[in-house]
Amino acid sequence: MTFDIEINGRGRTISIERAVAGRYRVTVDGRAHVVDAARAGSFGLSLLFDGAEGSSREIQVAPGGTPGEVLVGIDGKSVTALVNGRRTGRASSDGATHARGEQAVIAPMPGRVVRLLVSAGDAVDARQPIIVVEAMKMENELRSPKAGRVKEISVAAGESVEAGRMLVRIE
Repeated sequence: MTFDIEINGRGRTISIERAVAGRYRVTVDGRAHVVDAARAGSFGLSLLFDGAEGSSREIQVAPGGTPGEVLVGIDGKSVTALVNGRRTGRASSDGATHARGEQAVIAPMPGRVVRLLVSAGDAVDARQPIIVVEAMKMENELRSPKAGRVKEISVAAGESVEAGRMLVRIE
């Protein structure tokens, strides 16, 4: 997956490829790193970097107040990062209106499903709100990645979900 991220007005391109369980090849602005990643609590990640850095970091990542915004805590400081959600081969620059094939809406972090805004079989527009998930006492409206039809809903209102769980599938 490839993401364009902006922090304090500075843009970066980050690509993440899974190598093996718990290990990832992370390329930041063309510079590759091998990273061991493990979940540390509800919103934390423990990262061990290979190579010359030989360093480790614990970071916290939580949803921000607007779509595409996340709050990142590292070394006792918090910054806001804007993530455009571009995923190589899956979205176009106009906000995923031309995403191809079936697309899954995934829980970005652990939380609780507050409301389902669609039902299986419903037609949806690109970027239409389809489910509301509460995480860190904030409600996050998750949107359809493309225009299409709701093929599957795998959760119910009130259900707790883990990060990465498929919530809704759009065809």
